[in-house]
Amino acid sequence: MRNGVITISSLFILMLLPVGIASGGTQFENFDTEPGNWEGVNNRCTHFAPRPVTQDFRYSADTSHAGGAPGEMGGRIQAAAEPAFCAYRLPKRMTFDDALHASGRIYIAKGSGNFLLGFFNAGTLNEWRTPNTMVARLNGRGEEGFHCHAEYGTSMWRFEAGVIGEIVRGQRIEARALPADTAYEWKMEYDPKGGDGYGLLTFSLNGEKAVCTLLPEHRADGASFTHFGVLPVMKGWDEPNEFWLDDVSVNGQAFDFSQDPNWDEMNNRRTYETWNCRPNFDFGWSATTFAGGEKPGELGGLIFRGDCRYPEKLASYGCKIETLSLNTPLYASGKVCVTRAVSDSTASIGFYNAASSMEVNPSQTHGIPKDYVGIYIEGPSPEGFYFYPVYRVHGDEEKALDRHENAPKIHPDGKLHDWVFRYDPNGGDGSGEISVELDSQKCVLPLEPGHKAIGASFNRYGICTPWIDGNSVTVYFDDITYTCSASLKE
Repeated sequence: MRNGVITISSLFILMLLPVGIASGGTQFENFDTEPGNWEGVNNRCTHFAPRPVTQDFRYSADTSHAGGAPGEMGGRIQAAAEPAFCAYRLPKRMTFDDALHASGRIYIAKGSGNFLLGFFNAGTLNEWRTPNTMVARLNGRGEEGFHCHAEYGTSMWRFEAGVIGEIVRGQRIEARALPADTAYEWKMEYDPKGGDGYGLLTFSLNGEKAVCTLLPEHRADGASFTHFGVLPVMKGWDEPNEFWLDDVSVNGQAFDFSQDPNWDEMNNRRTYETWNCRPNFDFGWSATTFAGGEKPGELGGLIFRGDCRYPEKLASYGCKIETLSLNTPLYASGKVCVTRAVSDSTASIGFYNAASSMEVNPSQTHGIPKDYVGIYIEGPSPEGFYFYPVYRVHGDEEKALDRHENAPKIHPDGKLHDWVFRYDPNGGDGSGEISVELDSQKCVLPLEPGHKAIGASFNRYGICTPWIDGNSVTVYFDDITYTCSASLKE
């Protein structure tokens, strides 16, 4: 190791060492067995019980909630991480290059549940928001009624939306509440030549419209659709709602539901318990092989954002290391695999402090834990998910890479990646500098002048939840090398 950075030869020697043996200020962990020097706090959460889920939406011969003669499709639908749907299989796979049309009547009951109506790909159902979709998202707001969004998802986990109401891009979304417990005429239209040639999606309820224009880079991503129908929002557990559809037409194919249309079904008549409940943390050592290790055993699992206002809503799992500072060169590398990632979520790996990074306080002003330097996995819906550096000193000063500045992208597709993290206290003209590599993607985050002098203290390496609550990422790491000591050990 030279200047705190592992060379290729020293890394090769290091990987031949037994687990738990430190060399040159670093430690290698292959997780083939559960490591004894790693400490977990709330990472296998016992504070929150599993929640019941009942999906019961299907063809109904005798009801007419949506109006017209008896016979319709609908029932109880519940937001949950586990996919479910009832849908018409399209005669052929369709894309952003095809004109899409659908219409009908819908009844939405009063409640707080969320669900999707539209075109989707049955082979890529994994998260909210869902790739390969062109849908209306109908969000129950209890006594207030419901909100209606028109949104799409590309094949590369990038999304955009319109709303019945107003959107000021980058500032606010003001969805207008619509009355529930009533039936609406609805229409979905997608014009691949609209929106200046990039595609235009319009969804209307009784003539009121939510409009969404595809972004050029999103149109280039592409998308493919195999079905049209109804599916729950696939985040963590949430309350149920009730809907009913009638007199549906999809690209000219009519369904009056006078008889069972025999639409495709998956998990739409099922009652079960789910542990994927916000924030039911379930991460740490895992006897699995998602991240590509030679033997079973890795680091990771279901990671929700934390909430610094409550001790039971912060979690960590990390190795006990020598106390390090921003005057110490820091290094980490390994393999990573993201299997699922939900909008408004964050997972991280890095150097943190067992006390101050888990500090309970009433403010949610800061998302990055105090005394933290490492890597975040998160991203805004229009851009998918990034793998990028962040830090916060022992105070309020913090910084994250502007994700538009060449931040590496990572997809929740189960693919394996190599990554490297470096912190050079002498970089950035002496202010300190962080660099992150994900396969061939690279980025650099210089510390702000004066932040290194404020200082930070790290005595753990591993996973530590952010301070502002949100949804979940399911991610696994393996074959990790990390700095454990400020001094070189020969």
